[in-house]
Amino acid sequence: MNFTPRSKPCSASATFFEIPDLPYNEKEKIIVEQTFERYSSSEQAKRNGRGVAIVWFRNDLRVLDNEALVKAWGSSQAVLPVYCVDPRLFGTTHYFGFPKTGALRAQFLIECLADLKRNLMNRGLNLLVQHGKPEEVLPSLAKTYEAHTVYAHKETCSEELIVERLVRNGLQRVVLLPSTGQSTSQSSSKNPKLQLIWGSTMYHIEDLPFSTRSLPDVYTTFRKSVESKCMIRRCIRTPTSLGPLPKIEDWGCIPSINQLGLNEEKVSRGMRFIGGETAALSRVNEYFWKKDLLKIYKATRNGMLGPDYSTKFSPWLASGSLSPRFIYQEVKRYEKERQANDSTYWVLFELIWRDYFRFLSVKYGNSLFHLGGPRKVEVRWSQDQTMFEAWRDGCTGYPLIDANMKELSATGFMSNRGRQIVCSFLVRDMGIDWRMGAEWFETCLLDYDPCSNYGNWTYGAGVGNDPREDRYFSIPKQAKTYDPEGEYVAFWLPELQALPNDKRNFPGKSYIKQIVPLKFGNITSIGDKGTASARRTAFKGKQTKGHMR
Repeated sequence: MNFTPRSKPCSASATFFEIPDLPYNEKEKIIVEQTFERYSSSEQAKRNGRGVAIVWFRNDLRVLDNEALVKAWGSSQAVLPVYCVDPRLFGTTHYFGFPKTGALRAQFLIECLADLKRNLMNRGLNLLVQHGKPEEVLPSLAKTYEAHTVYAHKETCSEELIVERLVRNGLQRVVLLPSTGQSTSQSSSKNPKLQLIWGSTMYHIEDLPFSTRSLPDVYTTFRKSVESKCMIRRCIRTPTSLGPLPKIEDWGCIPSINQLGLNEEKVSRGMRFIGGETAALSRVNEYFWKKDLLKIYKATRNGMLGPDYSTKFSPWLASGSLSPRFIYQEVKRYEKERQANDSTYWVLFELIWRDYFRFLSVKYGNSLFHLGGPRKVEVRWSQDQTMFEAWRDGCTGYPLIDANMKELSATGFMSNRGRQIVCSFLVRDMGIDWRMGAEWFETCLLDYDPCSNYGNWTYGAGVGNDPREDRYFSIPKQAKTYDPEGEYVAFWLPELQALPNDKRNFPGKSYIKQIVPLKFGNITSIGDKGTASARRTAFKGKQTKGHMR
């Protein structure tokens, strides 16, 4: 749990924020250590296992509430934790060939792996880092160390499911010989097993009151059902000592950003997230307990500027450095020790959205990535490269769009509100293929996970599973409501800082030309004249789903 001291801005007017904003005194270190202790088991459970078990870390880069790790420990005499640096994660996206993992998320991943290695070592283990495809690495390790089982958390989308199948097939080709003293007959030999464990959601898939095939297509129906009929399981307590290790000479090295084929990008403006479980636990403590912000979450969650308008848990949830059940238990502890209100509930409400998208990915499979979405909606989309690049680079002529896109490129993060607005603009006003936006988000976002990302984009594009979702976000209305003083756009577009506050979002000819007229809304109020209809639209600006922001 070592952190390098960093400069710490202390006001919303600062230009750089690190999350968590850690004070580096002994008291804060003790608080984090106490969190580890609170969710650990000091009493060693009976360990009746045999041989070696492998833990294949994927998107579950944590020690606390990690059932795969605990099951591996309980079923073995020695645990071998493994992370495979799969080259496919650093390839290109399916349709448009964008980088599959951008440099900022890669750096976050590197920090997560370094922190996981430290935390495992604190409990008597280590992390074997192997460069290669899991279906090649894991069977080879199982054969070398005679591992009887590979434990891992289960994923739900096609690329990950294909890898699971290939790993299982590879393990079936490995023959484990019987231990000394046992029969050497062919019938006594066996193959290593792949045991997949569900551990990515707050509500466990086995506890749902319906099968995933019967999952409601309306979120509210789903939410009311699980809230009334399901219990949330408690966190799995992790033994304080997880050793011993198998004898390994070379544990491998966590890759540098250059070894992943990427160039280092440093965040110098906006928010810089620190990767790893230790930082995640520190952020929960900071937001809930130190700054006492949980009680006002619902009122502030639609902000766009600064580190504390929302929880900012999503990057750690996506990497699995933070368990949603851990957040649930901390919310309940806060409600017991401080107060319960709409804000404490609303954090859980957003986690249920995240669960919902995960379960929808099981129900609908690859249709989540198809042009027509789960409902097979037929729309004639444009793939105009010039238009898309203007959106991607933040050069549309609309300050609110451009500021959000520049923040995404510079930090790997964008607010809840911003994601709704830029999605609506791309698909509604520009008419661009929504998958281009989704794949660019896949490249850039620190908190990318396929279920929430593509679930949100299908909703925003009107092709999602819920036929009632057909939303348009008016830029003038959003700007006046959520950035009335123009502070956010001026932060990311310095050329607007000299303008009066009420002109920053509506700079007219003081800013670059608008690339398209708005489909709806009073466009004349934001500068250059256009041909768009001026009729007003009534819409409800609902929350983007599946992220904690």
